[in-house]
Amino acid sequence: MAWLSCLCVILFLIVLMLIFKTAALRRAADEIQQQVSTWFDSDTNTVITLSCHDRHMRRLSASLNTELRRLRTIRLRFEQGDRELKESIANISHDLRTPLTAILGYLDLLDYVEKPKQVEKYLSLIRNRSDVLRQQTEELFVYSIVKSFPEGETELLSLNYMLEESLASSYGAMTAQGITPRISIPQQTVERVLNRSSLIRIFGNIIGNALKYGDGDFSVDMAPDGTIVFSNQAKDLTPVTAGRLFDRYYTVESGSRGTGLGLSIAKLLTERMGGEISADYREGRLFITLQFPIKEQSA
Repeated sequence: MAWLSCLCVILFLIVLMLIFKTAALRRAADEIQQQVSTWFDSDTNTVITLSCHDRHMRRLSASLNTELRRLRTIRLRFEQGDRELKESIANISHDLRTPLTAILGYLDLLDYVEKPKQVEKYLSLIRNRSDVLRQQTEELFVYSIVKSFPEGETELLSLNYMLEESLASSYGAMTAQGITPRISIPQQTVERVLNRSSLIRIFGNIIGNALKYGDGDFSVDMAPDGTIVFSNQAKDLTPVTAGRLFDRYYTVESGSRGTGLGLSIAKLLTERMGGEISADYREGRLFITLQFPIKEQSA
């Protein structure tokens, strides 16, 4: 019976070793998972270290460290290229604005000079295309600035008041196109902690997009919870194209007057302030829904 006791002891030791081995492997797997998550959440050059001495797990961690170093190199190269692209866009946009301002200035002077009707026609075309180019250049410049710099200071703002101000500033453009907007804003004040200039830009871009690509009508409905829905007829859209309106540089077929950055900038600024913006197309109408969460004002 002595051999049976020895066999039991050996089996017990083997089971005990397997338990410790399994626990060590689990601990090593948890360490790898935690460190990889930390690596992706922050820009760090640290490597994965293990308390386990198992050669297979150490070989795995060494392989992961190699791939993480390679991935960091690619990420740094991408960030550098993205930063240079943004700077180039900003510089090009700035360089274009100076001669455009001069061109428009000379066109203003030509308004006071007598000229044949044919010349007036050509000058009108030149002014129209110059205005479009100036708008496109401005959108590129704004987009590069928005992408390059973080959100500014926030303050407690009344969504009602800010929306009314934005609509009032665009009322002249609406009436010029024969649009009588339908506006519904609750009397109860709805307040959110937001950046003022970003909110003005968001409202302006949404309204401007509706005026530029709409089909003669415009509606704004604000709910008591702060949800704002902008809508207009858009016969040239489809549910698929409506979903792409927030893509950079995307324009509908009839939208040759813009760069496709207006709604992209609005989406970027909205998400930066923790809000949500979406587009939906139903029964020939485009609906753009804007929401901002309630949050406490920081000290």
